[in-house]
Amino acid sequence: MPDLAEIRLGEYESTWLRAEQLTPRDVDRLRALQMHRCLVLDRRPAGWQLKADATVGVLVLDHIRLIIEPKFAISGERLMTWLAYALDAPTPLQTTKRRWSTGPDGYADLVAAALLEQCGRLLREGMRRDYVRHRSVEPVLRGRLDFAAQVSRRYGQLDQLHVHTFDRETDIWDNRVLGTALRAALPLVSDPHLARELRSAADAFPQAATPGAALRALDRARYTRLNARYRAAHTWARLLLRGGGVTDLLTDLGASAEGLLLRMPALWEAVVRRLTTDVASRLGGRSVPIAGGAGITVRGDLGNPSHFRPDVLLSLPGRDAARGLLLPVDAKYKRYDRYGVSADDVHQLLTYGASYASADNSHTVIVHPASGGHTQRTLQVRGPRGLLGSVQVLGIDTDAPPGQATQWVTAILTRDGEMTVD
Repeated sequence: MPDLAEIRLGEYESTWLRAEQLTPRDVDRLRALQMHRCLVLDRRPAGWQLKADATVGVLVLDHIRLIIEPKFAISGERLMTWLAYALDAPTPLQTTKRRWSTGPDGYADLVAAALLEQCGRLLREGMRRDYVRHRSVEPVLRGRLDFAAQVSRRYGQLDQLHVHTFDRETDIWDNRVLGTALRAALPLVSDPHLARELRSAADAFPQAATPGAALRALDRARYTRLNARYRAAHTWARLLLRGGGVTDLLTDLGASAEGLLLRMPALWEAVVRRLTTDVASRLGGRSVPIAGGAGITVRGDLGNPSHFRPDVLLSLPGRDAARGLLLPVDAKYKRYDRYGVSADDVHQLLTYGASYASADNSHTVIVHPASGGHTQRTLQVRGPRGLLGSVQVLGIDTDAPPGQATQWVTAILTRDGEMTVD
């Protein structure tokens, strides 16, 4: 693969590209990503202006390698820890992290290395085999005779037999999706040694006809005791084949996404959802599904009714769950460790409190990422007639491991009902 010009920018930052740096195929791919609100591409007289959104990772174009870095000073190693936590996947081994690049731009290398680690384990244990049906013409009977083909093609002759055979092979969907994902990772990585090991592992696995076929197989996946050991490898394969989750359109069109872009707000929502659900379960509570009548609906406006709902609803001991009094928790991928909570978010949380809490005890929680240590403060919103509600604002230190974060969330949830201004 020819050397590509490397262009770096951060979330929400812009860069200028000369007209010759983007091919028509590049423009089509970037327009598709723009439809997913991952970036903005504007035509200018002298070329193109490209602005990133809340998306990080690597995008390999025909002439450039675009690297979008997180706005938080978080290492690739720690980003991988949070990603594995959000996906409920095994965290890559420390030896794997030390071996490959762990800077923010090494995110693609680390995801590929995580897949390689799981595939290597499967190769050492032995790839799964299953019975695969084949049609063939044999001189002796093997498997099951195909009577229709024998009569219509051999006219009763028995010198050659049309048969259906069933042989145990490794060319099954469990293995094909891994071979496809290993090959999809090759153009994304920057470390030549990692690329060489990926290519070697890819040669050991069968490959699906197209990336789309591999994704459809993963969408239909069902795990039993026979293939449960493949679950972790399939988790990383799915992430790679979907380009981090935001390039589905390119894959569905049959094009190679050649990118690994991670939508950070979606990652943070997944992290907060698991953190709060796990902590609530330990405290004897639970997460309440938000569906149907549990959401908030606005009717009477122009167009169809609109719906909005918090990211997590928790039923905790001590709250009157029988009366439907719940604790709304919202994930905000914003720098609320440096700036005040916006009026829009305060209004949103007050609406959640009015919907799910009691009028005299309206509490809600915002969980946002922070750097340099965790933060916590309480907002008290008052009107002419008194207290309207309280909003706990918790900043999770992204440099800390998830295990530490659960302690901060536990402290917030156990203080619910006795919040005071810090």
